[in-house]
Amino acid sequence: MPNKIKVMIIEDEDAICNFIATTLKANTYAPLVAKTASEALSMIPSHCPDLILLDLGLPDMDGMEILKKIREWSSVPVIVVSARGEESDKVEALDLGADDYICKPFGTSELLARIRTALRHSAKNNNGAPTSDVFSTKGLTIDFGKRQVTVDGKEVHLTQIEFKIVSLLAKSAGRVLTYDFIIAELWGPYAVKDNQILRVNMANIRRKLEKNPASPEYIFTEVGIGYRMIDEP
Repeated sequence: MPNKIKVMIIEDEDAICNFIATTLKANTYAPLVAKTASEALSMIPSHCPDLILLDLGLPDMDGMEILKKIREWSSVPVIVVSARGEESDKVEALDLGADDYICKPFGTSELLARIRTALRHSAKNNNGAPTSDVFSTKGLTIDFGKRQVTVDGKEVHLTQIEFKIVSLLAKSAGRVLTYDFIIAELWGPYAVKDNQILRVNMANIRRKLEKNPASPEYIFTEVGIGYRMIDEP
């Protein structure tokens, strides 16, 4: 019998903790529960969870501090599950290394989908195999080596910077990349944090890639935070 994927729940509210644990068990995951930061930080090295669901409002330490400590030594996928819905909190968590951010209340289907995406992305990064030279999803194909993009078999001509944006998002498909992260990656760490040039390029990209730019299929906007490339076969 294969080992079940271990998901650690760091949450101090019993009702939410029990709901998540029950959902995980019903979908073949093995939940681990920690109700304080100190308990979680002592359990992570010994239990080696495959993924962490992290609440920010814990009694003994703010979740952001926990995230910082985890990222000092581990790349385990972390999904923040919090009642804090402010854009600034989402951006901070993602910039600190969270793989995703879900606001409470949330649905079972959304939670499971985010878990699958984070695990899939982690597996791609940790399987020891070289990164694929081709990304493909729902008719969109990006050949990184040839610097070629096609939609439903038809080549799409992107500028150099447009291709870099699309490639960056595709290589982290399923994850939200913040505006500041994208700008730093493409224009350098000392670039002015002005989202306007990024938004202009994204508008051009969507006109070229999407059937309906107002209702995108491939690149989604997380308002006030950044962009996410679809991660589906």
